[in-house]
Amino acid sequence: MKKITILLLLFTIFTGCKNDTSKGEKLNVVTTTTMITDLVKNIGGDAITVNGLMGAGVDPHLYKASEGDVNKLYQADVVFYNGLHLEGKLVEVFEKMENSGKRQVPLAEGLDKKGLIGSEYFASSYDPHVWFNIEYFKFFAEETARVLSEEAPEHEELFQQNKEAYLKSLNELETEITSIIEALPKEKRILVTAHDAFNYFGQAYDFEVVGLQGLSTATEAGVQDVQKMSDFIIENDINAIFVESSVPRRTIEALQEAVLSKNHEVRIGGSLYSDALGNPDTEEGTYIGMFRYNVKTIVTALK
Repeated sequence: MKKITILLLLFTIFTGCKNDTSKGEKLNVVTTTTMITDLVKNIGGDAITVNGLMGAGVDPHLYKASEGDVNKLYQADVVFYNGLHLEGKLVEVFEKMENSGKRQVPLAEGLDKKGLIGSEYFASSYDPHVWFNIEYFKFFAEETARVLSEEAPEHEELFQQNKEAYLKSLNELETEITSIIEALPKEKRILVTAHDAFNYFGQAYDFEVVGLQGLSTATEAGVQDVQKMSDFIIENDINAIFVESSVPRRTIEALQEAVLSKNHEVRIGGSLYSDALGNPDTEEGTYIGMFRYNVKTIVTALK
């Protein structure tokens, strides 16, 4: 109750605070995940100021809003977030903001639901990890450029130019990773990770994806889950499994130990970036760099 009281107080204080871009001030944009932060920076360029709430290695499933976050959200002109209940513990804040007049853009919720993967783990009833389908991230880019152009029409030409350049980079990424994946035989395309963040990736590139914890990191794998997964690894002669940068290593390490106890060897093929990008100023700190790194790591380990 104390937390809710603080949030409500902040809602009252900051409602109505908005930059006037007509006076030359930059559009103030707040984003949630690192993937969306990188996207919005690429489209908005120097015409906007971007404040990302989540940093490298942060799990959006478990992220809770601080008082500082609420401050940033209510000072923003536009808020971009993933939606589909990815940022589950921020939902209450977003609902409160609906009466504030602040523009909120849940990018994934604009996708055609027919193309989404169903999930009982989320209130949206869909798997929210849609950024692992590059075609969906292209939609994110289109939507971001559209919204920014509506909010700061004086910079529309810049936003559209940045969008076209970014879409070109995404097309080049698709060509590159498709070539890399084709070197991996289809029978070896079984991806075992800490949780099911890669289902859209698997759907797009013909991988069988199996997550130890299911779709949400809010649920933990039990002993039976580990034993069942270890049997699956042995039966399919899988030689590598993967940890994730935003999920504790202990679950995958426990799985590795269970496999070894059954006289079968499986190694940890590397750490993948799932729900968050890498550190800023690194290749993996960008969406494109993260995707390229993940594909190279997966293919190299599973060969």
